[in-house]
Order: sequence, then C-alpha cells, then structure tokens
Amino acid sequence: MNIRLVLNLMGKALVLLGLAMLFPLFWAVFDHGPDQTAFIYSMIITLFSGLLITLVSPKQGEIRYREGFAVVTIGWLLISLYGCLPYLFSGVCTNFIDAFFETISGFTTTGASIFANVEALPRGILFWRCLTQWLGGMGIIVFLVALLSHLGVGANRIFRAEIPGLTYKVLPRISETAQVLWFTYLLMTVIETGILCLLGMPLFDSLCHTFGSMATGGFNIKNASVGHYGQASIQWVITLFTFLAGANFALYYLSFRQRSLKVFWRNEEFRFYFIVVLLAVVVAVLNNLSLFGSVEELFRVSAFQVVSIVTTTGYTNTDFNRWPYMSQALLLVLMFIGGCSGSTSGSIKAGRILILLKQTVLEIKKLIHPRAVFSLKIGGKQVSKETVSNVTQFFFLYVSIVVVSSVALTGMGLDMMTAFDYVAASFGNLGLAGDFSVLPGAGKLLLGFLMLLGRLEIYTVIVMFAPSFWK
Repeated sequence: MNIRLVLNLMGKALVLLGLAMLFPLFWAVFDHGPDQTAFIYSMIITLFSGLLITLVSPKQGEIRYREGFAVVTIGWLLISLYGCLPYLFSGVCTNFIDAFFETISGFTTTGASIFANVEALPRGILFWRCLTQWLGGMGIIVFLVALLSHLGVGANRIFRAEIPGLTYKVLPRISETAQVLWFTYLLMTVIETGILCLLGMPLFDSLCHTFGSMATGGFNIKNASVGHYGQASIQWVITLFTFLAGANFALYYLSFRQRSLKVFWRNEEFRFYFIVVLLAVVVAVLNNLSLFGSVEELFRVSAFQVVSIVTTTGYTNTDFNRWPYMSQALLLVLMFIGGCSGSTSGSIKAGRILILLKQTVLEIKKLIHPRAVFSLKIGGKQVSKETVSNVTQFFFLYVSIVVVSSVALTGMGLDMMTAFDYVAASFGNLGLAGDFSVLPGAGKLLLGFLMLLGRLEIYTVIVMFAPSFWK
C-alpha cells in the first residue's frame, strides 16, 4: 500500500473541499449571518490541512486497486470529518457526532437530518447542507479524477471504486469520462436552476432545490420540503429533473454524440426504470383517487412522490402517511429499487433488480426444460456468470446488513419498525423525515456508516476490513 500517494490525493481533495466553502461563505456574508466566521475558520483549516498533506506526501507511484479503494473510502471519511467544521464552529451542532451525522448524510445524498426546524438555520449553513449533497451526488473524488489527468490507469481504479455501477466508458481516457459526467451534471444543474428562477422561485431556493433533485438528496431549506411551494409548475419541474437524475448520466453524452434520444430507450435498464416509474404512478393514482380535489393535483402529487422515492431523493410535497396502505406499501417497495447504474440515486439499483428478475425466469425455464441451454442477456448482450454471481452476492449482503443493523438499533431502544425504517433509509441513501436527534450517539454512528456503505455500494468499504488488504 502506497500510503503517501493516497495521502497526496487526500490532500488535494481537501483543497477542493476548502474552496467549495467559499460558496456558503458568500451567502453568510451577504446576510451578515452569525455563521460567517464559522466558514472562514473552516475554510482556512481545510485548505491549510490539504496543502500541508499534499506538500509532505509525494505523488510518485502507481495507483493500484488497493490504493483506489483506500482513496475513495478514506477520502469520503476525511471529507466528512472536515465538512463537520462549519456545523461545529457555528454552534448549530453542539457535539461532533451530530455534526458528523449531518455531514455524511449530505455527502452520501441521504438527506436524513438531526435538525427538526431547518428554517431556523442561517442561510450559509442551509446552503452548505445542500451543497454537500450536490458534491456527493456525482462524487467529489470523481471530480478530483476529472481534474487530474496525470493519474493514468490509476484514474480508472479510483473511478470504479467510487462509481462501481457505471458500465459505460464513454471516452478512451477515464479522466475524460469523469469530465463529461461532471459537465453534464453541472449543465443540468444550471438548466434546472434557471427554470425554477423563471417560475418565480428565489435564486437561493432554486439553487438549493436543484442541488437536492440533481443529487437525489433529501436536504431541504423548508420544513415542509417541496410541499412549501404550492405552485404546480415548480413541483412538475423538480419531478422531471429528479427523474432525469435517476438515469445513467453516461446516456446523456451518448445521446448527444449520436444525436438521438433513442439511446435511452435502447438501454434496457433505463426502459425497466421508466416502466417501473410509469406503473407505480398509475397504481398510486388509482389508489389515491379519493384524496385530491383535482385530476392535475392527483397526478402531480402521486408522480412527485413515486419519483422522489424510487430515485432515493426523499423530497415530499404531501404527507404520504395519510395515503392508503397499498400506496404506502408501493413506496416501500420502490425504496429498495433505486434508479439506474451510473445515476446519483442510491439503493440496490434498477439494473441489479433486472438481472435478478431475469435470472429467476431463467431458473424456472431450466426446471421446465432441464436439457436446454439458456443465457441471461441485457440489451442483447450476454451477462457473464461472474456478473450474475456478483449481483446475487450483493443482494444477499444488502438484505443481511439491513436485518443485522435493524436488530442492532432495537438494542438501542427503538422498536423494530422504526429501526427498520431508519436502517433501510440510511443504507439506501433515502432521506427520511424523522427526528434523528433522539438517537443515541452509537445509533447515529451506525447509520452514518450505513450511509457510506450504501453510497459506495458495500464492496469498496468492506474490502478495507480484510486483513489481507493491508499486507
């Protein structure tokens, strides 16, 4: 393990994080808010630490798979630790565990919060919360890869460790692929922000809601979430861009290069994702007929909640606890599906669910025709046995971690249903409305670890616990 090379990249990531603190500092200064000094101190400490680590750690050496896993896992933890500073210096969090929970919830685009009244927070802190989830949506380490062209083949190993579900290398060099993905992400962010501003939403609100919808994160600046804005057009725009953020971002570049939107429909995972969302909206609409006064409101609220849950965003525009039990059960199922591979959404991912479904059908066919030879195909291409095995193991690990973690939370005083909700939401990176401040410190740390585990899709993190990894 080339620890110095890993530290060198960690230092550069901290420099990027320190520079990012300029944006919430602008809002703090603009408002003459009490959080101005908090961001100044945080930025100085983060930048100084990053520069110091970079200078004392030479960048020579090859980034192998071990370094790639270490850069991503340790990098996310380090960024979350330094991201705590504005919360601690401003006094909105009185202890480290609360600040760490809020920070890692933002960077992993989970959106679970310890703040019961977010509208009481200064705008600098509010902007920082939303910015952390936007940075984490596409990945700050991927952004680092996009900037550092000298990484060579090591860039691919870092890239695969942070976005293991991405199956498209849209350009020959992985650093160029990272640049394309981040440019697409930034362009869509600018477009959504502009549209929301044109619809009458203030710039600050537009930026914060765009950060959340593009990153599929649940942090919001209003206690009622998007439901605070009664304007139907605003909710439709956020629904659309949240749905788009649940698609594989590589498809946007491919469709641009080929000058055709057929790229999306030719992608079997996107078709599955689209059909799941469409069917879920239809079921929700039919089951919620008696709850809304107009057809437009019925479709808008149902579509918004379906898209928000399946993409693991966690925004709300209504109290869906008042929905019929069937609609609530539907949202629970969608929570475990997620968006496409290579998107900013969390959970299991539509591609893996599709493989599991097809493999189940193949097993049934083999029972009926034991001598026949079948192969699993996605998009006309045969899926290797190794990939099927990997998906099966991932699903087993996912379910096992949810069960074990839920039981662990019950040992901290939570009832089984509440524990399951918190674990499933945290592990799936789905913002859940709830009072996380009442959890004991050990519970918050457990959920924070699950957020990281879910964001990096299990293997990238657990490989660090293997003794052979460090030999």
